[in-house]
Parts: sequence; C-alpha cells; structure tokens
Amino acid sequence: MLDIRFVRENPELVKENIKKKFQDAKLPLVDQVLELDAENRAAVSEANELRASRNALSKQVGMLMGQAKKDPSKLQEAEEAKAKVKANADRLAELEARETELAAQIRHIMLQIPNIIDPSVPIGPDDSCNVEVERFGEPVVPDFEIPYHTEIMESFGGIDMDAAGRVSGNGFYYLLGDIARLHEGVLAYARDFMINKGFTFCIPPFMIHGNVVEGVMSQTDMDAMMYKIEGEDLYLIGTSEHSMIGRYIDQIIPESSLPQTLTSYSPCFRKEKGAHGIEERGVYRIHQFEKQEMIVVCKPEDSMKWYEQMWKYSVELFRSLDIPVRQLECCSGDLADLKVKSCDIEAWSPRQQKYFEVCSCSNLGDAQARRLKMRVKGADGKMYLPHTLNNTVVAPPRMLIALLENNLQADGSVLIPKVLQPYMGGTEKLVPKQ
Repeated sequence: MLDIRFVRENPELVKENIKKKFQDAKLPLVDQVLELDAENRAAVSEANELRASRNALSKQVGMLMGQAKKDPSKLQEAEEAKAKVKANADRLAELEARETELAAQIRHIMLQIPNIIDPSVPIGPDDSCNVEVERFGEPVVPDFEIPYHTEIMESFGGIDMDAAGRVSGNGFYYLLGDIARLHEGVLAYARDFMINKGFTFCIPPFMIHGNVVEGVMSQTDMDAMMYKIEGEDLYLIGTSEHSMIGRYIDQIIPESSLPQTLTSYSPCFRKEKGAHGIEERGVYRIHQFEKQEMIVVCKPEDSMKWYEQMWKYSVELFRSLDIPVRQLECCSGDLADLKVKSCDIEAWSPRQQKYFEVCSCSNLGDAQARRLKMRVKGADGKMYLPHTLNNTVVAPPRMLIALLENNLQADGSVLIPKVLQPYMGGTEKLVPKQ
C-alpha cells in the first residue's frame, strides 16, 4: 500500500505505474481517492478549529452565567453562547463520524492501488513476458524415458492419491516409505542450510486473523488462495510468510535489531482456484503442502542487496542437490500488487524438457509494513517503515518432482545427492519395489 501523501504529490506517476501493470481499470481509483482525501483533510481541519474554540466558548459560558446572577440581562447572552457550544459539539460529532467513514473509504481504495515497481522490472502483461536472466547447471535429457512423477513415486510404493481422494478429495496425497522420508529429508536439509546462512529457525502459527491477511497480501490473492475457518476470524496460511511478517503487526522494531533474518517451516493451504493443465496434476498443484521459507525485515537501503542474496541462496541449494535451475525475472503484469520486484527460480524437468517454478523471491518494499503498522525506531529517535522480503527455500512437492526426475537412473533407481544422505540414514540410492 502506498502512502496517501505520495499519491497526493505524484498522481501521474501512480497512474503511469498502474498502466505499466496493465490494470487500466484501476486508473479512476487515483482521482477518487484524491477527492476523498481532500474532503477528509477539510473535515479534519474544521474539526481541529472547533476543538480549539471549544475551551474558549466554555469559559465564556461560565463567565456569562456568573455575571447573569448579578445582572439578569446577561442571561440571554449566556444562553446564546451555550447554544453555540452545543451547535459546535453537534458539528464536531458529525465531522468525527465523517472522518471515520472517509478514512475507511480511503484505505479500501489504497489497498487496491498497486505498489510502485522497481525501474528494472521488465514491462509486460503476463508471465509470457517474464525474462530469463541466467542458467545454473547444465540441463540433461537422458536417453531413456522418464515416467510422470507420480509413477516414479508409485514404483517405490511412495504415494497413494486414490486413498487421499476418498478421504479428502482432489488435490491431496499420502506419501509413504522412502518418498515420505525423502520429503522430510529435503525439509530438514533446507532448514539446516538456512540456519548455516545465519537465519533464525522459526515455527509460526498456521492460522492468522483477517487483519493480518489484509496486511500481508492483496484482496485478489486472498480470495484466490485463503481458506477461512467458518465462524471465526481465522484463516489457514497459504505460506509461512503470512504469519512471519504478521508477527510484527503494530510493533516498533529497534533499528539495532535489523536485519531480522528468519527461516520458517509450515504446512501451507491453498484453494488453487482456476483451471490448470495436465502437467499440473499429481503433486504439482495441491491444496496442502509443506514448505521452508526465508523472511527478511531490513532497512530500506538494504532491501535490494538482500533480494539479490536471497534468490542466490535458492540457486545454491538446488545446485547442491544436482538440479539445474534458471533465474526468471518477473514482468510488471506478473507482479502481485504489493511487490516492487520479483523473480522465480525454475528447476529443469528432464521429462518435460523445460523449466518449472520451484521458488519465488520478492521484495515488497514498505507495503506490508505500512499495512501492518510496522515501524523502526532509528538511532536518532525518528520512526520509519522497514522493507520486507520473502523467498521459498524449498516446497518439497515440487522439489521432489525435480529431485526425482534429475536423479532418476535407467534402471528406475534414484540417486540420493550427497548432502541429503545424512537425512536418509546414509542411503545412497532408492531402489524401486515394482
């Protein structure tokens, strides 16, 4: 969310940014919010004047009432002053009610106006315009056929989607045996990888209040992703970023404690609305999965440095698992409204002979901080808004797809990367049961 003062002083820049994001339907919002803002400031000014005159009028009434005891002719003047005090009080009550109403309307609109994107973001309407920046590792296409990922898992007796469908419906799964252990091994390795980078490990709440949801994501994303607990002001998190950043709601953070660098484990719950292609069946796009995340809260001047560092951590981790990846810069139309800049890390799929998304790194500037009323107290005593960033460390369902495909051998076995072997009891290779 932008600062209303910024919109007031830079309306054309805000409109141009909306055009760059191909959201022209939102252009009228800028003029609407400025009209409401002007009315609100006028109401605040008038209310302040009435409050300033209130004490003087009250003293005048008291003085006139005292004089009326000795001089009855003053009684009329006292009554007129009392009537003026009441009229002012009634008007002040009207103004205060209007201020509250206007503030709510302004916030509602401001939540819809997208954040200002970084100048380096490529311009384009959708993800087809995302730009490949760099590749890491050599993509390999083996000379044998690679089965679909669920078929690979089934060969180890590692997945049961039929039973999950009976128990929970589509978009769920049971993981079993070595595949379940591999899933947990990947999470444990990712946790330790980030701890070794200096991040503090955290397990957050898996449900959050509605005001936190509003603070960390756009209304569009909320409707498309979040599951609400019926009858309660609680939502299941779609990623631990939601509760991790929500941790700082209404808080003043000492500047000396920045940057806050955290890595968090959580289950994630997503509606996953919309139609998806055949390649997104299996465990690619599901309603429940587990993830290791990285979060940074930092000074504004440090956020781009952290952005670059965070996506590089993802590359380093995937390459340690012998998985080729590439960095893809997200274009303007593919950025969620709160994001200043974002990139995806995509893993190589030998079966599809193309890359697919496994990590998403985002710099959100001060948008979440403003929504959540997070503040930093500087060494000079002044308050400012921090910047927030997030990035996937690993989300094992997709990570498992990449890991299994890239380490599959012609005989159906899967090699376990050396860094994962300690988390698999020293196992070097998975051998199919079927």
